[in-house]
Amino acid sequence: MSGASGEIINSAAPAHGRSEASAKPPQRWQPIGPVERRVLGVLVEKAKTTPDVYPLSLNAITTGANQKSNRDPIMQLEPEDVEAALERLRTLGAVGLVEGYGRVPKYRHYLYEWLGVDKVEAAVMAELLLRGPQTEGQLRAHTCRMEPIPDLPTLRQILASLKSKGLVVSLTPEGRGHVVAHALYLPEEMARLQTQYQRAAQTIWSESSEPSLPASEPAQRSILPASCPVPEAQPALNSFSSSSSQTVSLQAQLADLRQELAQLRQQMELLAQKSQQHEEVLEWLRKELGV
Repeated sequence: MSGASGEIINSAAPAHGRSEASAKPPQRWQPIGPVERRVLGVLVEKAKTTPDVYPLSLNAITTGANQKSNRDPIMQLEPEDVEAALERLRTLGAVGLVEGYGRVPKYRHYLYEWLGVDKVEAAVMAELLLRGPQTEGQLRAHTCRMEPIPDLPTLRQILASLKSKGLVVSLTPEGRGHVVAHALYLPEEMARLQTQYQRAAQTIWSESSEPSLPASEPAQRSILPASCPVPEAQPALNSFSSSSSQTVSLQAQLADLRQELAQLRQQMELLAQKSQQHEEVLEWLRKELGV
């Protein structure tokens, strides 16, 4: 079939007939492995941040999957790993092979159709696929590099829509430090993730059970497993059980330092992203010019 730009699209997706919808569950997506999640996230990210070089070649996808910024965990995949993941995603209807962009075959995603999401929801899902579980504040800050989200209430509406589609789950109770994750994890991965957060929650609440604070002001803190990164741009540092004014002052100073660190980290990530984009454009030009 021919695309709008004249390219020939060779894909296992999204050609599934809608007439089969009544005989199958309404969702087209299913859980996928970590390499497939990374590859799919990269395709969505690059389509939004570097549209001039999209669709992507195998080498470009591999570079994007292995980049150090905006990724958690950091991976070191070989082109063969990425190619195998792309073939599995094509079989599922999430990715298509595009011909007509030169000598090198290129790939594009079908996330909108596969998940049934709009462009902002796709950006949120891509960030969760690329970075894993995040607090609402982290997720909004990260997603804004692809699609603007003006405030947390807007993000919460987006998350509510994704939850209604079964695409996002809460790992901690709603409120300050609320952590969410995508639902594309394999069953054993999701079970392990939920257990980690439940244990972390139990540990924190057991340590903070001293009756130091009034009942109307329960101690709160962001709940993250030990393997997760330090929370970024947290709104405040929550005190566990100290009435000492000196301790409160130190905590306030520490909160300010964390805020400054989060801002610096965000700036560094943006610079790294721009540098990566320039490198990809140069690599594409070299290949096109045969240099």
